[in-house]
Amino acid sequence: MRWSDLLEMSISSLKRRKLRSFLTVLGVVIGTASIVVMISLGLGLQESMYKEVEQGGGAAGITVTGKDTGSGMYMSGMGEQEESEKYITDDTIKDLRTLEHVKSAEPVLNLSATALKGRYEGSLEICGMTPEGLASLDLELEPGGTLPDPDSAQLELVYGNAVLTNFYEKGTGKTYWDTGERPDIDLKNDSLFLILDQEGYYQTQNVPQAGVSAVGESGTGDAGSQGTGQLQTAPKKYVVKGSGVIAGGIDSYHVNSFSAYCDINKLREFLQKEFRGRAIPGQPSTKSGKPYSKFVYSSAKIQADRFENVDQVSAAIRSLGYNVTTNAEYIDSMKKQLAMIQAVLGGIGAVSLLVAAIGIANTMMMSIYERTKEIGIMKVIGCGLKNIRQMFLLEAAFIGLAGGIIGNVLSLVMSSVINMLSLGGSMGVSGNISYIPVWLILASVVFAVLVGTAAGYFPARRAMRLSPLAAIHNE
Repeated sequence: MRWSDLLEMSISSLKRRKLRSFLTVLGVVIGTASIVVMISLGLGLQESMYKEVEQGGGAAGITVTGKDTGSGMYMSGMGEQEESEKYITDDTIKDLRTLEHVKSAEPVLNLSATALKGRYEGSLEICGMTPEGLASLDLELEPGGTLPDPDSAQLELVYGNAVLTNFYEKGTGKTYWDTGERPDIDLKNDSLFLILDQEGYYQTQNVPQAGVSAVGESGTGDAGSQGTGQLQTAPKKYVVKGSGVIAGGIDSYHVNSFSAYCDINKLREFLQKEFRGRAIPGQPSTKSGKPYSKFVYSSAKIQADRFENVDQVSAAIRSLGYNVTTNAEYIDSMKKQLAMIQAVLGGIGAVSLLVAAIGIANTMMMSIYERTKEIGIMKVIGCGLKNIRQMFLLEAAFIGLAGGIIGNVLSLVMSSVINMLSLGGSMGVSGNISYIPVWLILASVVFAVLVGTAAGYFPARRAMRLSPLAAIHNE
């Protein structure tokens, strides 16, 4: 018997029992959609991880940290490494650049500052980097945005897309998360007042109103007399403007969403001007409270020339007395965690497909009981046992194929809905939380066909073993 005849008979048999065939296919559809969507969530997390790694310098990126300055901005993730006894200074950067296989070494300065605009006040997590360091982040900016100009007289900032969520109304203290309303601030075009001396600013805010004197628009002056009779000087307010805003909605999240980036040399200049003669917050000081002799950076971003040389460069840096974390280590750690997550999610989806396989086996057994006489006649007229087995296996495989295709269409729709609802941002995931590659679609269809075929194997063998005479006399 030709394959075309077997296929025609199989499809004809399924059409005669439309409701049962529909329900069986529906079970495969649900099972396939479940397993594809579940796996897609794990793949979405993996894609998010790779995107963050790329924004952090790629697989060949290395982060170097030194002795904690007590600023609260110390880089986490150092694991069980002992704290370094060395600060990261300009001399450190020079030494790092001379190491073998180091492509680039750029300083990073992190600090917190307060920003003011009209009735709004907010906290900014500022990250100062060199122009080369900022370029390596490959920031995707909204149209018209540029990286900060290091030659500008003002301090220019590139704002993260979610920075506005850190602002609140002074009168009510409510933020975007409380009201659901975006603060009336245009980061791209509006200038903001930036206060680098946060401690001094909040001290002046708590001065009793009876002793407060007027403060000029320059942002400097006497804030009033405290209980000790000493004058508390209000810190200067620096006018800053935005050179760009990172692309993305206010609710979407990625590794750069809540940061404000600027030129590190310009930031250093402003800090030294503001805290002239005093220790800069986040900078170490002597036992007498005087400023440390050298300017200290929060960390350093290193780029190895090749991924294969990351371990060698890391070992060389550790031998200098600094702590090191690499993107390669982060990738390996995350891969292990994501493998477990995908296994769990895939297992949950596989349960649905197992139930569907039981449904296919039940449908095929019922089909054999209803077609016993037909099977007997086929054997009597000379149809081979192999052909009978192939016919039932084709029916089961066709159910798996139809369910797999429709299930993938449903999974694509579900994935789009999940991503449209921006669930990734609420879960702290960069980009789409659900990602379905082409290979997953093809693999799931093939898997559904194999499951259907396996579920129809034992019913097909039962059909082969039926006695022709007993089958013909069956009522």
